[in-house]
Amino acid sequence: MLVDILLPQWGMGMQEGTIVRWYRAVGDRVAEGDALCEVETAKATDDLGAPEGGVIAELLVEEGATVPVGEVLGRITVD
Repeated sequence: MLVDILLPQWGMGMQEGTIVRWYRAVGDRVAEGDALCEVETAKATDDLGAPEGGVIAELLVEEGATVPVGEVLGRITVD
């Protein structure tokens, strides 16, 4: 089963975020909550945690890209 990694809305005014860097690569195993990437918004920079544990199946957004809230950033294959 694939689980989407979505850009969440961390604040009422947040509309988009920039992927500063990925900490993980395709094929890496992650646990729920593990930091996947650093996201910069208009007000802060924070780490995005894995929604579930599994293996990174794909990363759809490149470092430096700015995407809207709710955008699929990648997918995790859940065991």
